[in-house]
Amino acid sequence: MSSKTSRKENIMYGITIAADSGSVVTSALQLFSQFAIIGGGLWAVWGVVTLAGGLKDQNGPATQSGVWQVVGGGLIIAAAALFSNIAL
Repeated sequence: MSSKTSRKENIMYGITIAADSGSVVTSALQLFSQFAIIGGGLWAVWGVVTLAGGLKDQNGPATQSGVWQVVGGGLIIAAAALFSNIAL
């Protein structure tokens, strides 16, 4: 009788470990998404700085670079936000 009980407990323990590993993956994805959102925000802010410098100096290539950098930062933020909503 006790061997059946211990085997059942071992099976339940294995299922618990498998459930915990899923939460580890979910936690890692959330952490990655947070870092990507922060990185995209910093990239966009630096793009605004580049854009402002280009506008101040009336430098067309710097202005264009700043605009594309802001757009790129926005895309990174959007992709990270979308990635964080993936259900596993």
